[in-house]
Amino acid sequence: MRGMVRGLPSAVPLAAGLPAVLQEDAFLQRFLLAFDDALAPVFTTLDGLDAYLNPRLAPEDFLDWLAEWVGVRLDESWSTSQRRNVVANAAAIHRRRGTVPGVADAVRLAVGGVVDVEVEDTGGAVWSSTPGAELPGQAEAMLHVRVYAAVREDINVRRLEGIINAVKPAHVPHTLEIVPGAAPDADDS
Repeated sequence: MRGMVRGLPSAVPLAAGLPAVLQEDAFLQRFLLAFDDALAPVFTTLDGLDAYLNPRLAPEDFLDWLAEWVGVRLDESWSTSQRRNVVANAAAIHRRRGTVPGVADAVRLAVGGVVDVEVEDTGGAVWSSTPGAELPGQAEAMLHVRVYAAVREDINVRRLEGIINAVKPAHVPHTLEIVPGAAPDADDS
């Protein structure tokens, strides 16, 4: 808990700002020391404010506040480093929200034990360069998320479904497949 810190010197002592005639008053000097003790943590916090707002440096108890500030819900079961990583990447997640790479990034960040993620989109929005030609893809939008996991049991399916539902377009249904092992390389085809 933050508060008064014994012996912490004030960066801006109040007595030094008094007119010279008042600086000679011993009672006033002692009286202002109490305010210096109370304000020293405030000045120290303000001097290091950028560290409080940086998810990589912020105290652990500030991470929840930062997460709310950037619109991310943190899971209490996540490690501190995973929580810091999710908050630090929140802007990128929101910027790509609803896109195939955005879904893949959110799953990689938020779900532990994931080796790789493949997201297949049926192409709900399509066009053809040939007038009157058959449109590519399927008429219905659909998302298939394939998660490659080192150990299948390490994946919390309920959390994974929640993450996918939070970042995909609401009107697009999805299917989820969890595959043990690493993703096949594109060159293996």
